[in-house]
Amino acid sequence: MLTFTDRAAEALILFHHAAARWDPNAKLRLEPDGSELKPLLAEGPADGDVAVVVRDITVFVPAGVDGTVDAGDHNILSVVAT
Repeated sequence: MLTFTDRAAEALILFHHAAARWDPNAKLRLEPDGSELKPLLAEGPADGDVAVVVRDITVFVPAGVDGTVDAGDHNILSVVAT
């Protein structure tokens, strides 16, 4: 199961709102990169993604990514196994 700290949720919402200014249909996908999750713009989920609701937005994450997501300096998202 993937959970998000308040700081991570805020970072995703800021990213999504910024993207939505250019494309109102913008979707977010979190791509694992080591212990980080890189937020990317996507048209929809990739094969094997699961949809995760973070407050009022839905993000797509590859199945099997588990842990707690937090945001550090510069809103870099990291996931820690729980």
